[in-house]
Amino acid sequence: MTFDRQKYLDAVKANLESNIFYHSLALEACMGGIYDYLQSQNQLEVGEPTREEWTLAGLIHDIDYAGETKELHPLKTIEVLQKFSLEIPPIVDRIVKDHDARQGKPANKAGWAIRCADSLTGLIVAVALVYPTKKLADVKTSSVLKRFLKEPKFAAGTRRDEVILCQDADKLALPLEKFIEICLDSMRKIAPEINL
Repeated sequence: MTFDRQKYLDAVKANLESNIFYHSLALEACMGGIYDYLQSQNQLEVGEPTREEWTLAGLIHDIDYAGETKELHPLKTIEVLQKFSLEIPPIVDRIVKDHDARQGKPANKAGWAIRCADSLTGLIVAVALVYPTKKLADVKTSSVLKRFLKEPKFAAGTRRDEVILCQDADKLALPLEKFIEICLDSMRKIAPEINL
């Protein structure tokens, strides 16, 4: 199944506040970057969702985080998409649900990727914003890692306990520093789109 990204992008933009829209673009980029890296290392199992399914899940994962569906997020993704005459296959809905720890254990690497990367994007943005330039181009992986490990009050909303699961052998098996590097590089590639 192929998706018309522009239609989903327009729906996300129409339904969300700009900061959550930018976060959605950032997570979409991270999901693509993680997929590409794992694929390059032959770390994706047979039956893993496609790259397009990974990135679409990242793009739409917060679409129901607004208005009357906000309280039930992320269980109303399909319902909100229907308002825009859009649909997703069950596998994409599952990945979306997997970014919320209350929905149980992810079934695949896509699910772990979205859970681990979701709040990391906010930490990376926060690090960029303390620089005079406020640009991702000036952010170093080591700076994000230091803030993550040594300054728990910095970007306190970051779910560090979820991000760090990236290291577990049965999840993504990626060292934290490598995981941060992949996400930072992915976000840099779309910096103009997210005003960073």
